[in-house]
Amino acid sequence: MSISVHTNSSALAALQALNQTNSSLDQVQGRINTGLKVAGAKDNAAVFAVAQGLRSDIGAFNAVKTSLDRASSIGNVALAAGESISDLLIELRAKATAASETSIDTFSRKAFDADFKAILSQISTILANAAFDGANILDSSNSPGISFLADADGTRALTLKTQNMAFSGTIITLSASASLGTVTLAQAAVAAVKTSLDNVNQALANLGSDVKKLESHSIFVSKLTDSLNVGVGNLVDADLAVESAKLQALQVQQQLGVQALGIANSRPQIILSLFGGG
Repeated sequence: MSISVHTNSSALAALQALNQTNSSLDQVQGRINTGLKVAGAKDNAAVFAVAQGLRSDIGAFNAVKTSLDRASSIGNVALAAGESISDLLIELRAKATAASETSIDTFSRKAFDADFKAILSQISTILANAAFDGANILDSSNSPGISFLADADGTRALTLKTQNMAFSGTIITLSASASLGTVTLAQAAVAAVKTSLDNVNQALANLGSDVKKLESHSIFVSKLTDSLNVGVGNLVDADLAVESAKLQALQVQQQLGVQALGIANSRPQIILSLFGGG
């Protein structure tokens, strides 16, 4: 190998090796800083594209989960209201049955009638307030039901069906103006309350089935989202234990590279000794 002041091949080789070490060191430090081995498309284009697609699915499933959570809340509010109405109908039946007795006096009948009407008013109040986020499935405002997202493409839906418990309807056949003022009215109220109670209990069973289905699907979506998150992590997450070991090794290589470059740069000094210098 010739000795020249213009070209120092050893220094060039040492510089290339040092640059390569510095590049690898920057890459490892980036992985440690971000926790990702694939932070962008230039790190691994194919893996990055797949990971971005999975992230898109995760975002869509999060929207599905939000929709299903809202559905469950609407259904649970309706269930609580419906159960209270069922309890009140039991009280109404007791009042109407007592008032159907022919031997009670006028004062007692008026007392039964007042209690009966107070309970009817309470049922009306419950029905009016059985809403969550503006949605009420115990009246006719959302008939025949409310649909909620079921998949990430938005092509499938689950429906929370309306159970209209308004007075004089198909479920509560009892009129809001029902009275116990006479024996005949009281007997008619007994029959209407009994039918209404049976219908309400069946409606609650139907509503409970709908809510359970929604909650089961919400659990599935949560598990699926977790699996997708794990999948993305497997693709792009850095193993920090491995990166830490690489970092230490590269730091040693960097120091040795600097020393090697210094040695290579000092070789032209030999030329001075050939000419009596140095």
